[in-house]
Amino acid sequence: MPKMKTSRSAAKRFKVSGTGKLIRNKAYKRHILTKKSTKTKRNLRQDIVTDPTNAKNMKKILPYI
Repeated sequence: MPKMKTSRSAAKRFKVSGTGKLIRNKAYKRHILTKKSTKTKRNLRQDIVTDPTNAKNMKKILPYI
């Protein structure tokens, strides 16, 4: 059986926490920031745990992470 390939695009976007959960960055922080409030932009800085419904698929394409 050959080795499984890691999806490199997903590997750059997700980190694994100490308990094995996937951590991701929030979206909507790239452009059109002038109409967003300072509070909104500040909250978008924090990382968040990936939803369990998506985490199952992400673990498949990240076999060694």
